[in-house]
Amino acid sequence: MKIAIVAVGKLSRSPETELVKLYLERATNAGRPLSLGPVEVIEVESRKPGKAAEAEVLRPHLADAHVIACDEHGAARPSRAFAQEIATLRDRGVRKLVFLIGGADGLDPELLAQANGKLAFGPQTWPHALARAMLAEQVFRAVSILGGSPYHRD
Repeated sequence: MKIAIVAVGKLSRSPETELVKLYLERATNAGRPLSLGPVEVIEVESRKPGKAAEAEVLRPHLADAHVIACDEHGAARPSRAFAQEIATLRDRGVRKLVFLIGGADGLDPELLAQANGKLAFGPQTWPHALARAMLAEQVFRAVSILGGSPYHRD
């Protein structure tokens, strides 16, 4: 199952960008034997401001995908539950899993309504670059859990 983090905005060179690359590379390498991956980030930008315009540039990346929107009103999941959700989707034959990260004002309500699920990073507000790094780490952690790696400790 391919996994993509589709995010509004392009990150410049930063420590967060390097973390995202590191965790996605690790997730891709560890996920191959588990039929998970490749894991990638797709950055999109809208020429117009606003959630609706951002939704238009996000939509082409959602075709035939199981979509989980990152949203403050979503459910926070423990790492093992997150890993199990990914495994269940893979085992059900989902070929593409997409995590959506919106722009500064969040995701368009229509996109949120169409998503198969919503994921929150807790009640705090996080910068978008850090949210990407946190999500990339959790995807790697999920792959590690599913592969029986000692990376995750309860």
